[in-house]
Amino acid sequence: MEALHALWTFPAVILAAFLIAWAAECGQFFISQGLALAALAWAQTLPEFAVEAVIALEAAKNPAQAHLITANFTGSLRLFVGLGWPMVYFVAVFFGRKRQGKKGFWTIHLEDEHAIAVLSLLPALFYFLVIYFKGTLTMGDGAVLALIYAGYLWLLTKMPPQDAEGIEDLGRIPRRIMRLPKPLSVAGIAALFAAGALVLWFAAHPFLESMLAVAASAGISQFVFVQWIAPFLSEFPEKLSAFHWAKTVEKAPMALVNFVSSSLNQWTILVATVPFIYAFGLGHPAPVVFDQRQKVEILLTIAQSYLGFLFLAGMDFDWQEALGLFGLWAAQFFVPALRGPLTWVYAVWAFFETWKLIRHRARRNAFSVFKKLCAEHLSKRV
Repeated sequence: MEALHALWTFPAVILAAFLIAWAAECGQFFISQGLALAALAWAQTLPEFAVEAVIALEAAKNPAQAHLITANFTGSLRLFVGLGWPMVYFVAVFFGRKRQGKKGFWTIHLEDEHAIAVLSLLPALFYFLVIYFKGTLTMGDGAVLALIYAGYLWLLTKMPPQDAEGIEDLGRIPRRIMRLPKPLSVAGIAALFAAGALVLWFAAHPFLESMLAVAASAGISQFVFVQWIAPFLSEFPEKLSAFHWAKTVEKAPMALVNFVSSSLNQWTILVATVPFIYAFGLGHPAPVVFDQRQKVEILLTIAQSYLGFLFLAGMDFDWQEALGLFGLWAAQFFVPALRGPLTWVYAVWAFFETWKLIRHRARRNAFSVFKKLCAEHLSKRV
C-alpha cells in the first residue's frame, strides 16, 4: 500500500518545488540573490535533513547501521556535483540551441555575487579533511561547520538585491506577483515560500516511504538505497527548480548556484546536526566514529567537491568540466569497486586545475571577484 502513496506524494513534491522556486525568484529583488537561494536550499533540503536524522537515531540504537550515516550524506553530495551540476549545463545547452539557435557548446558564466557561494565551499572542504584524518565527527566539529555556514550567510546579507529591470525576465506567475504593490508582493512571496515548505514537510516522509517500498519490492539493497536512491528522491525538489531555471537559459547560473548552495548546506549544517542527533539517540555525548570504508567514501566526496570548486573558481562552467564530472560520477555509480582509484583521478585532476588557477590568476576568478565585492559592499558597511 505504501507504494501507492506515490500517486499523491509525487505531484505534491512537484508542486512544492515550483512554489518555492517562484518565491526565490521574487525574493532576489528584495534581498540578495544568494540569500534567496540559501533560503531556497534550506527549504529544499528539509527531506534530506529528515532522512539523515532518522539514520543517525537508528545508528545510535544499532551500531551496525552507523555506516549508513556517511552513505547518505556522501551519496547526496556526490549526486549534487556529479549529476546535478552537469545536468544543469546540458539542459541549458539543449534549450539554448532550440530557443536561440546557438550551435556547438558554450559556457555558463557565473555572476559576481556567486563567488561567495563558490568560495564558501573551500573552508568547509578543508575542515572536512580534518574530520577525515581524525576519523570521528564530534559536536565540536558540528559547531565549527555551523560557524562556517553562518559566515556564508553573513556575507550574503551584505550583498544588494537584483535590479528591478530584471522583473520582466521572470516567468508569468512571479512576474505578476512582483507587479503588485510592495506589501502585497512581500506577502505573496512569503505565502509561496510557506505553502511550498509546508507541502514539502508533510509530503516528504510519505514520498520517501513510498519510494522505499518500491525499491524494496525491486530487490534494491539497503546501502544502495540510502546512498543513491534516498538522496536522489529527497533532492528531487531541488532538481526540479534548478532544471526549470536552466531551461530558461538566462537563469542557468542561478540554477548552478542553487546546487552549490545546497552542497554547502549539506557540507556544513546537515553534517553539523548529525553528532547532536546521534548523542540524543544514545542519551549522552559521543563521537560518530568512521571505519575505513566510511573514510574512503568521505575522501572520495571531498576530492570530487574540491575539483568541482576549482571548475567554478574560474567563474564559468563549460562542457569539458560538465562531462568530466558526470563521467567520473557514472563510473563510481556503475562500478563501485573503482571508488578508491577514482579518488586519485579526482586528486590528480584537481592538482592540475589548482596549478592552472594559480598560473592564470590575473584572469577573472572567484578570488578576485570576491575581493572586488568586499571593496564595494563590505568595507562601506563595517
